[in-house]
Amino acid sequence: MLPETPPSPSDALPDAGFGAAEIPSGLTRPVAGANAAGEVSEPAGGPAPDAEPVATPRVRRTRPAEPAAAAEVPARSRIEVPTPSVVRARERGRVAEQNPVVLRTEMLTKVYGSTVAANEVSFEVHAGSLTGVVGPNGAGKTTTLSMISGLLRPGSGRVSVGDVDVWADGAAAKRLIGTLPDRLRLFDRLTGGQLLYYSGVLHGVAEAEVAKRSGELAEAFGLESALDRLVSDYSAGMQKKIALACSMIHAPDVLVLDEPFEAIDPVSAANVTDILEKYVAGGGSVVMSSHSLELIQRVCDHVVIIVDGSVIAQGTVDDVRDGVSLEDRFRALTGIDESQKGLQWLHGSSDSE
Repeated sequence: MLPETPPSPSDALPDAGFGAAEIPSGLTRPVAGANAAGEVSEPAGGPAPDAEPVATPRVRRTRPAEPAAAAEVPARSRIEVPTPSVVRARERGRVAEQNPVVLRTEMLTKVYGSTVAANEVSFEVHAGSLTGVVGPNGAGKTTTLSMISGLLRPGSGRVSVGDVDVWADGAAAKRLIGTLPDRLRLFDRLTGGQLLYYSGVLHGVAEAEVAKRSGELAEAFGLESALDRLVSDYSAGMQKKIALACSMIHAPDVLVLDEPFEAIDPVSAANVTDILEKYVAGGGSVVMSSHSLELIQRVCDHVVIIVDGSVIAQGTVDDVRDGVSLEDRFRALTGIDESQKGLQWLHGSSDSE
């Protein structure tokens, strides 16, 4: 007697409306007489004699369907590393050299009694340039910047912005210049928003445009949440930033900034640097002083060194530093060497005992 014929594959699997290749492996079942591997076992005692060969049923297995997302593996995004500011400054300097001169000082002189604060100071600033003015304390940096911006009348000499003489036509010049003076003098009983509004209308900006620019500047400098507070309640760094925003609200051609990074934290300093770089990229020009030679070398494309009221070096940062750091070049030009000063008594010598 022949053994019972195993069921066909179509009988072993329920008809669930799937094609053979579409059946998920989790829904398949072993056929009768098949082991866990899907192989059909022989009846006990082996095949019956004279039995006709029985075709072993072949069960078509399906592989688990891979998730659709696996077929589209997103390409690994590359991290964009920003170009260092020093590289941007060098590239900007080469371009600015080809641009027209927008600010020129000619033989500026200022004397207080027997003290010569500025001695025939002459230099040029090109459009799209960020120029640093450096020098020792009392060298005449603030005096020079004050004469450029129209805050301090020179004893002699000339300052021109474009074709406008700063001291012959002060009203026209002030429309072209934005100023951040030394020792901030702010109307600190106004709120930040009121101070920006006042600065805008004072420079002839339409009221609707003042409101728009105030909001954009406040957001750029991170002051949007402080516009309703009195400026007297601002920290020193916040006062510096609101004053810088006021100097920019009328979109001047030239910014004259005296120590713009003083009292500003590193994060805000990077933010201010970015704002100034965007300003010069749009064709504006910046003249700023700083005691940080590292900052000037990293951010500026041109530099002017003033000592004892006189310009002793000027040009691109690379030309002036001449292959060494700007700080080393500054020391060599000024003759300042801190290591030669006294204070040996601070070293705890036996003579002090």
